[in-house]
Amino acid sequence: MIGRYRRAEMAAVWERESRYWLWLEIETAVLDAQAALGVVPAEAALAVRRARIDSAAIDRLEATLRHEVIAFLTHIADQMGEEGRYLHYGLTSSDILDTALALQLTRAGAILEDGLARMIAALEDQVRRHRRTPCLGRTHGMAAEPTTFGLKLAGHLAEFQRARTRLAWALREIAVCKIAGAVGTYATVDPKVEAQVAAQFGLAVETAATQVVPRDRHAVFFAVLAVIAGAVERLATEIRNLQRIEIGEVEEPFPSGQKGSSAMPHKRNPLFCETLCGLARVVRAGVVPALENMVLWHERDMSHSSVERVVAPDTTLVLDYALHSLAAIVEGLTVHPERMAENLARYGQSCWSQKALLVLVGAGMSREAAYRLVQGHALAAATGGASFLERLLADPELPQAITPDTLAGLDDPLAFLDHAAIAIDRALGGEEG
Repeated sequence: MIGRYRRAEMAAVWERESRYWLWLEIETAVLDAQAALGVVPAEAALAVRRARIDSAAIDRLEATLRHEVIAFLTHIADQMGEEGRYLHYGLTSSDILDTALALQLTRAGAILEDGLARMIAALEDQVRRHRRTPCLGRTHGMAAEPTTFGLKLAGHLAEFQRARTRLAWALREIAVCKIAGAVGTYATVDPKVEAQVAAQFGLAVETAATQVVPRDRHAVFFAVLAVIAGAVERLATEIRNLQRIEIGEVEEPFPSGQKGSSAMPHKRNPLFCETLCGLARVVRAGVVPALENMVLWHERDMSHSSVERVVAPDTTLVLDYALHSLAAIVEGLTVHPERMAENLARYGQSCWSQKALLVLVGAGMSREAAYRLVQGHALAAATGGASFLERLLADPELPQAITPDTLAGLDDPLAFLDHAAIAIDRALGGEEG
């Protein structure tokens, strides 16, 4: 992933030298376990600790060997002297590769959990701040009924809470060790070695491996990342729409000195949210290749490897960047309650139609007759002139029981929100439902 969309903490997980050190840690853990079982001499476990990583030297070896793991093993064994013959004893490349990938993904996942925690905290703060800030709810892009900005954000808060739960589950799926030899039979490595290595790194043992860890685990992990990216995009899209000049209810941060357009100095574009919507597509793009990686020939082919070299770092890097970027937007969000009130007054005069409908039905009108009457006045009021309530009260078909006092307060947006606090409190309490 290009440097523009990555944070240093996540990038460190995927640096090539970091991966080689991880391979070395796993090989060392295997030698420790084998030495404890008497399979290899204790000196081998000591000798491997003298080894250091030189990526350039590995590159030179790989140029001839055309096999990255063998190049790595040759580089390490050369530093171990006579004991180098015990390195990788009874193992296959995937024992190291898949165990290392599990560790990289779990470490990447822990960083993503931090990003989700920041995102959730930012939303909680804004929900509390605006739990009673009335605004216009919109369905199909059109004025619907009043809501509060706090309730609107509470829905996003609950979505990110669910994302946190799903990620924790996906991390348990992916956190497995495989040290079982060429086709998973333990023919050349004692299962006790695998158990000890797994315990050392906090991993579970793969239930029934082939030469590799089955890729359904990875497919689930990357699918969950895509769902989280969808949550990012949904909130970013909402902010973009609410920032449109015709609505103008919120604005993403616009630091001093920032410019919105090379041609039009007046522009204040929601470029950060637009960027996040684009990056969500990148994360989603990793799902189909991850699903296709599930189908490998027999005990293993290598078609999954090239995919994972791209998908694993790119999706985690981009999602990490997106979570922290969106959290910063929410933390610095400019909210305009006065514009929300203006929009309610301007576009919301017919938004009381459902309440009026229920009042008329309660007064004895059939639902069909009440709907026809309310709809006619609501649509007419939208063209100008008398307000919806004025037109309704002047209608001769109105039941005699309906008086101005009956409809008093119908146009108060807060009258719609007596129970909205229940959902807000559920979200703030972390109830996922």
